[in-house]
Parts: sequence; structure tokens; C-alpha cells
Amino acid sequence: MKERREMKIIEQGKGLWFKVCASIVSLLMGGGGVAPAYAKDTTLADYEKAFKGTIKLDVRDSVADWTPYTPKKAPAGAPNVLIVLYDDTGLAAWSPYGGRINMPTMDKLAANGLTYTQWHTCALSSPTRSTILTGRNHHLNGMASITEGSNGFPGACGRIPEECATIGEILQDNGWSTFWLGKDHNVPVQDIGSGGSKKEWPVHMGFDRFYGFLGGETNQWYPDLVEDNRYIEQPYSPEEGYHLSKDLADRAIAMIRDQKSSNPSKPWFMWFCPGANHAPHQCPQEYIDKYKGKFDDGYGAYRQWVLDRMIAKGIMPKGTQLTPLNPLPKEVANPADYVRPWDSLSADEKKLFSRMAEVFAGFSEYTDAQIGRIIDYLEKSGQLENTVIFYAADNGTSGEGTPNGSVNENKFFNGYPDDLAENMKYLNSLGGPDTYEHFPTGWAAAFSTPFQMFKRYSQYSGGTSDPLVISWPKGIKARGEIRNQYHHSVDIVPTILDICGLEMPKIYRGVQQFPLSGISMRYTFEAAPDAPTKKHRQYYAMLGTRGIWEDGWFASAVHAPLTDKGHFDKDAWQLYHVDADRSESKDLAKEHPEKLDALIKAWFEEADKNLVLPLDDRNTLEILATPRPSEEAPRERYIYYPNTSPVPESVAVSIVGRSYKILADVIITDQDCSGVIFAQGSRFGGHALFIKDKKLHYVYNFLGIKPEQQFVSTEELKPGKYTLGMEFVRTGAGKYHESLGMAKLYINDKVVAEGPMRTQAGAFSLCGDGLCVGYDSADAVSKEYKAPDTFRGGTILGVAVTVEKEQYLDLEAQAQSVLNRD
Repeated sequence: MKERREMKIIEQGKGLWFKVCASIVSLLMGGGGVAPAYAKDTTLADYEKAFKGTIKLDVRDSVADWTPYTPKKAPAGAPNVLIVLYDDTGLAAWSPYGGRINMPTMDKLAANGLTYTQWHTCALSSPTRSTILTGRNHHLNGMASITEGSNGFPGACGRIPEECATIGEILQDNGWSTFWLGKDHNVPVQDIGSGGSKKEWPVHMGFDRFYGFLGGETNQWYPDLVEDNRYIEQPYSPEEGYHLSKDLADRAIAMIRDQKSSNPSKPWFMWFCPGANHAPHQCPQEYIDKYKGKFDDGYGAYRQWVLDRMIAKGIMPKGTQLTPLNPLPKEVANPADYVRPWDSLSADEKKLFSRMAEVFAGFSEYTDAQIGRIIDYLEKSGQLENTVIFYAADNGTSGEGTPNGSVNENKFFNGYPDDLAENMKYLNSLGGPDTYEHFPTGWAAAFSTPFQMFKRYSQYSGGTSDPLVISWPKGIKARGEIRNQYHHSVDIVPTILDICGLEMPKIYRGVQQFPLSGISMRYTFEAAPDAPTKKHRQYYAMLGTRGIWEDGWFASAVHAPLTDKGHFDKDAWQLYHVDADRSESKDLAKEHPEKLDALIKAWFEEADKNLVLPLDDRNTLEILATPRPSEEAPRERYIYYPNTSPVPESVAVSIVGRSYKILADVIITDQDCSGVIFAQGSRFGGHALFIKDKKLHYVYNFLGIKPEQQFVSTEELKPGKYTLGMEFVRTGAGKYHESLGMAKLYINDKVVAEGPMRTQAGAFSLCGDGLCVGYDSADAVSKEYKAPDTFRGGTILGVAVTVEKEQYLDLEAQAQSVLNRD
């Protein structure tokens, strides 16, 4: 009887043991991705079979087996992987491709590896980055556009589905350390707040560490920084030598050094994504000065100059022709993308535009120098030999500076034109903290030579043809050679998996996976420069533009992005034989109608397979204003508290196009009380309520255009309890949809300043520059104080921002009643 009881206890314990083991195995092995035996439908018996030890009542009589519970190790000799991904840089900008911008680090890697002449992207940031993250086409990743342009359709939702496991997850599960630095731009805008879902933040997408920014761009002098899962302030100021590119390189070296200190045999994967060359174009003055006068010949002359160099270097075939600067018919073209002929510019415009190109070039080279520090560290530490390096850019050069360029790119996103006289005031400040610069469309076209158009135009290589250098001293014998095979950003993940001896699992963490959209490029490592490509088809679609490449032919729909014209069924199509006409200069649609029809049919086949429809060419303001569901339902009153992390604009109260009020419950204890009560945005667009010189101030900084709209109380604030606030009553709209109205500044129920005011038609920034209470993070909204200007000499109980229809005094009475209870 005793023996049977012992056996029953043993069997019960064994069953419980295997349940525990099942949980441990699931956690350690990451589901089906690295241990196929532990698939979704695994039974308890399967777990028992996996364990090869012996289990008795007493551990001393049992034999352990660690095999099922030990994380996988990378194969012996597995390489490190480094992807360097710039932003907004076409094929004709950089020195390895014949461009005028010196890139010593990239030159060094090209001389030690391969330079690709027909590598393509999705024409926009978030989509391209998603393909490099997952190896699937951007619509399968839910990234039809940038995350700020998401919509409620399968291919446009702005959320990478579980059916698309990331390269970070696969490498992490198979024994690599994984690091992501710099730009993300694949987190849904609804989730970038501190309290939002972290499911699609980098550390939940297969990366051990993250240091960078989540949105599409950031101020290089005052970035919106995230470390792992939390917002942080920058470690030091621009006056102390801070620049984001430098900071990112410092962090990258530190992460690798820390990893090698504890796990020297473990390979690592790093995705390094600097803010360069996305606007704002900002860098140290010494790098801008390197290019003084280098672009005075203008963007038209640069195109011919650089094409000759590209042909001489073998980047372009002999006989390649330039394409027109403004190729689209007037009835189709987007006026904001027009390129003004250089000869038509005034002397001031030429001077301004040339300086803007100098800043862009300096920004690019400065960042390359910081990347060079990483490469030098790898070389000195003996890691470079077995590190696969991909050095690339994510889309064609950006034309978001409009025909006239801008000292504040946010004007583009607000549909507000630039003014030459205003911009000329900043000629000697370009690239510094006082500007958020973006050059004009002419330079976008020039740095995307010899192709038509630039970023956002997916039907032309001006939007999609990008630089790519691959260096792997241990694994690539060729040195300084060119590869002309046609490839795409979806091919990076298959290449990495091929190099690392891994496969994308069919089931990952219990979810059936979408097949990879790309193919491995590893065959090109030993191929002849002009050997046939093994890729056969690639579709393109972005912001209403579309095209398709198949076996050396390309069909392009004649449509411009962000025009709100629709009628896609009426689009004309062009046909190019890119194997013979690399620049896509000769439309062969009339000569080969059957080929064009076949390619159009192929585009619709790909659209169906990849969740591409519906197409969307709405204008910027419409796209950015698309309602998107959030964990927090929109409301009329928002309460914010002091000293919290900045609240990103995408999840903060929206005052765009509305009347609004700001009310703060404040207890002043010191007669010298001062500092920021409320701030949102930056010097390039924002508003702030603050105390200075014992007086209450409200500033609305309209797109950084001076003078700031200031309202200052006539009376001084003494110690006591107050409701401080302001009210804006919208009475109409201006020419560019900006709101016009009257503003009033209040101390309790008394109006202490008032006057006319205008507010922006769009956001204060594309991303970042969050809402703060009790301080102003990063870049100050107003020149009247220096960030953070932390509130002192009193206590802020809370700040309410309302967009409801009640009048200020009704709300002031409620706020005062709160004060009286304290």
C-alpha cells in the first residue's frame, strides 16, 4: 500500500514537473521560432519526450537534462551583423557613387567590399524600415505609409502583425545579442506615450537594447530620446558639444563593449539608424564649412556633373541619359514638388539654396565620421573581420523642402509657404539650433540623379534607388567591386538569415507566418558584376503612386503623391526597359503595349497578394488628421500633472483648428517664483505658459516665425493660490487654413492681457516635442526662457487643457474650488 502511494505521488509530481517545464521551455525557446518540437499544439507527452533525464522521488536518485531548457547558441564562427541605415539620400549624393559629399567611412567599406547600383526601397521611411525589420513587403507589415499616415485597412494599419516575425526576434532567439540605435518610426503613433502599449517598441520586437527616437524625425541638437522603454533627457547640451549622431555612436560602442565584457563569444546584431539625412539638417559648423562654395554651380549643373562621374565609376552604364527636372504633366504634378530652374533664381535664392546644400553635405559627412568611430572600434577590438556590414539609405532624397527650401520643415507639414526674406535672416544660422532646415526640391532631384523625381515617388527610381555597400572581410573575397543585380530592401533579411545559417520559421510563437517577400543576395558576393539577378518581380506603391519591376522592365503609373486627385483608374502608365535604360528616360509604352498590359496585370496581382489597396493620395493635412483609435478615447478635458515624462503630441490634447483654454492651479510660495507651467512643442512651433519677472506670460510660437505671439500680464504675481490660464476663441481661418481668433490671458477671473492670435493648421512637429508641465523638455518654445526652466518658488497642482465650448470663467470657477480645498 505504501509503495503504491509513493508511486502515485511520484506520478503526480512528474505531471506537475512537466507542466512547469513546459512553461520554462516556452519562455526560453520563444515558441515555434527556435524549437519546432514545441509548436502551438504540443502536448504534455511531447514535453516528456523532449526531456532525456530521469525523474525519481529524490533528486539524488534523478538525472538532470538541461538540453530542452538551454537557450540556443549561435553557430560557431557566426558573424556579427551591423546595418547602418541613413534617411532621405538618393543614389547621387555620396562619394562611393560619384557624389560630391565625402563619406570616408563608406568609401573604406566600399573598397573592402561591394557597391550595389540597383538596390531599391519603398520610397518612404516607415515602409522601408519595416521591410528591413521583417523581410516582408511593406503592406504585409501594415506600413502602406509612415506611421503618422496609418489608416484602418489591413495594409495601412501601422502595426506590424504577429505574422511577420522580425530579424531581431529570430537572431535573438538563436544566440545573438541585439541592439537598435537611432530612428525607429515603426511604433504606432497612438502607442508612443509613456503609458501606451509597448508591444511594438524595439525591446518587444526582438531587441535587447534600444537608444534613440521613436518617430520619423527629431531635432539633432535637442532630440526626443528613449532608452529601452522610457523617455529620457539628453545627457548634455549642444553648448557642451552634444549632437545626436555623436551620442548614438558613443552608445553603440558602449553596448558592444559591455556585451563583449560578459559574453565575448556571442555574436551581436546592431541596427544603427542615425537621424541623418532626414530634416532637420543640422551639424557642427566645421563640417558645413568644409563645403563652402561647393554647390554654387547649382543643382542643374550638379546633375550633369555627377552623372558623368557615375558613368566613369561604373555606377551607371555608358550612354545613360538625364531625365527632366519636372517630368510630370502639369495636370498631374504636385506644385509643392516643382523644381525651379537654377537660372530663374535670384542672387539671394542661389546663395540660400547653395548654403542649404552645404549643410546637408556637412550633416552627412559628420554622421559618417561618427560611424567611422564604430568601425575603428571594431577594427581595434578584432571584430571587423567577421562583421557583416550593410551601409544604406531608406529612400530617395527628400523634396519636402518645397521649391523654395525652408528654415523650418514643419511648414511643409502645416501646408504653410516659406518666405525668402524670412529665410534669408537665417543664412548664417543654417544647420545650427536656430533652424530646422530642409533644402529645396532642386537638390532632392540632384541627389537622386539621373532618375525622375525623389522621395515619395515609388513609380520612379528617384524615389526608390538607394546606395548600398556590403562589407564582410571574412565572407566576401571581392574588394572594391560593383554589383549591378536588381534588389530591394525586402532582400536584406533573407540575406542575413542565409549568412547566419538560419531560416524564418513557418510558425513563430504559435502564429503561422507570412512567407518572406525577398530573396537572399548572398549569391551576388561571388557573382560577376553583370551576372543575372535571381530576383524576378517587385511591386511598388506609395501615397497614390505605384509601379512594378519584372525581369528588367518597369511599368510606372503617372500620378503624384499628396495631391488628393484620386481617379486611379484613369492613370496613364509608362513603360521602361531598365536593363537597357537605367535612368528610365525613354517611355516605350506605345512600342510595347502588350508588355505594359502584362505588367499592369502583374501589379494588380501583387496588390492582391500584399494587401496594397486602397490607394491613398490625399494631401498631408488630411492624412495626418485621419482619426486613429487610441487606448484613451478623445475627450474635451485633459488633465496633466507636473514633472512627468513629455506627452507626445499624437496622444496629447489636440488644439488644431479649435478654441481652447489652458488652466493651471498654482500655489506661489516665493515672491521670486518663476519657470514653465505648461509647454508643448519647440521654437519651431509650440506654445507655453510661464512666469518670468513675477509676471504671467503666454507665448504661441507660430511655426517659428518671428516675432513670437506674446501675452504678458500687467500686474505682478505675489505669494498665494491662483488659477492661471489663457483662452483662445477661434473666429475664422486664414489663407493657409491657420486658425484666427482672440486670445486672453487670465489671473484668476481677471483678464490681464488680450489680443489677436493665429494658431497652426497642423501639428507642432511631425513627432516628438511633447507636452510638459513644470518644465520644457529639449528645445525651448520661447526665446524668453532657456529650457528646461523648471518651475520654482511654488507648486503646480495640475494643468487642464480644454477644447469644450464652455467659457473660460465657468472652468475657472471649478478650478478655483479645487484650490480652495487644498
